[in-house]
Amino acid sequence: MTAARSGPAFSVHDIPFSTYGSWFDISPVVAEKTRADDLHLVSHQNGMHAVLRLVPLDAATGERAETRVEARPGLLSWISAAGRIDLAYESPDTVRLRGAGLSLSVAAAARTLTPFGGTYFFHDAAADAYVFTSYETGRRYRVTVLAGTVADTFGSQALGGADRGLTVADTDGPWEIAVEELDTARPPYAATAAFDKVVESARNSFADFVDTVAPWRSSATPAAELAAYVVWSATVRPAGLVTRPAVLMSKHWMDKVWSWDHCFNALALAPGCPELARDQFHLPFDHQDETGALPDSVTHSEVLHNFVKPPIHGWAFARLRRRLTTPPDRAELAGTYDRLGRWTEFWLTARRAPGAALPHYQHGNDSGWDNATTFDPERVVVTADLAAFLVLQLRELAALATHLDRPDEARRWTLTAEATQAAMFDELWTGDRFVARGVASGDTWHSAGLLDLMPIVLGEHLPDDVSGVLADRIEAHLTPYGLATELPTSPHYLADGYWRGPIWAPATVLVEDGLRRGGHHRLADEISARFRALCETHGFAENFDALTGTGLRDRAYTWTASSYLLLAEAHENPQARDS
Repeated sequence: MTAARSGPAFSVHDIPFSTYGSWFDISPVVAEKTRADDLHLVSHQNGMHAVLRLVPLDAATGERAETRVEARPGLLSWISAAGRIDLAYESPDTVRLRGAGLSLSVAAAARTLTPFGGTYFFHDAAADAYVFTSYETGRRYRVTVLAGTVADTFGSQALGGADRGLTVADTDGPWEIAVEELDTARPPYAATAAFDKVVESARNSFADFVDTVAPWRSSATPAAELAAYVVWSATVRPAGLVTRPAVLMSKHWMDKVWSWDHCFNALALAPGCPELARDQFHLPFDHQDETGALPDSVTHSEVLHNFVKPPIHGWAFARLRRRLTTPPDRAELAGTYDRLGRWTEFWLTARRAPGAALPHYQHGNDSGWDNATTFDPERVVVTADLAAFLVLQLRELAALATHLDRPDEARRWTLTAEATQAAMFDELWTGDRFVARGVASGDTWHSAGLLDLMPIVLGEHLPDDVSGVLADRIEAHLTPYGLATELPTSPHYLADGYWRGPIWAPATVLVEDGLRRGGHHRLADEISARFRALCETHGFAENFDALTGTGLRDRAYTWTASSYLLLAEAHENPQARDS
């Protein structure tokens, strides 16, 4: 590209300012549901940690200046009548800041330093720079002055409780600094490009990404660029336990990769960024344990195995294979087949009680629908959604075995899929609904939750009468904004009840796909349209109030953005619905 485009404007109170590959962002969101008055450099190494507080100052008085913050991909600005400060990413680990008419305080966010926590500050004589070392992230943050003067330093080498940092100000022209996140040491910073060129490069990097991921966008899909920015800016480079380039669920507090969330990001990226899409799909499998189980989540410094997530991976890989512009070769198919097979065997062995035909969840967290009302009577339960996902995964394994010329294995997977689906109907279908069954008690029950209706994902594999009943019940969950995860008329409905009412992206995509494959096109179209309108009006929150559309919880969630991209692409290009 020859000229940079500025991209969509957004609020840093909702979406953090960052860049592709970086492990830190610039945001007022410093912890779960916690917003500071000032923007901070927030790192996601070793967890989410606000490291540096960035405070514009009145150049004459040295007091905090009242500014408005403007953000677009590539450039963040503090603006007042007296002047402005601009910030841009030069690279994933370095930001450049330039100011005129305003000074800037760069201070440690943590005031207390102990032998086990906090931030230490000193002047590094070797690099002629100022360094903050963070116990929480295990990294250093080096500030190099490129133009202007250091008007003040405070708390250098201080221990215990103290304010620590520096203030930069202009002299004969704008001041400028570089802030780097580094491990231990590197050569002194030297600028290789002027600030305006840094901005241009950052803008062009995002513009190239959105052109690749959403070339189909138009005025009919107005949130596509912002959705792409949410995904692009939440992508981190490999580090720690993150083995591949990874799209975090957010660069707010949901800064992990959960082992079903990643599937939606992989699908959205597949046509334009096939290698990145493959990385998203396979990352949790890099931590598959000896039983075949996937971890609950992966992030920079921890892999959690206390829960798992539902086996939607067969459904996802079947779609991924069709969406990739370069089809997987035989070696890739064989590797994925092995991983999917081991994941499936986990459910057929470790999660089936002796003599049982169907597997079970041990907690709502295993389903991904943590507190859904399906799990109110008991937590260790056999559910129809799990059986349905497993049937699709078994069918995908059969298809892969056929591609790999393994007919005996294909036959075994097919027979297991048929037996699992038959058991699902025999044990959980009452004639007008699916029920859940307690593993310990043997009791059955139903709920007013959408989870009970998720067998619609079987699509064309469902008998027409069952498909029709499920579609009718699903339509009852449809509010003006999308699919409520609990019927609004239910006594258990909660506006901000997590999976007890709010609208969620993954449920929307899975249901929409199953309905469409089952021939319920009108309802699928309506669900897609309402969810797209929801995102275009209320952004890409973790979930949404089903009756008002208000975004809830984490406001910059990538599987929401990716789900929008999937549905928007299909709206623009209907043949993509078959991908």
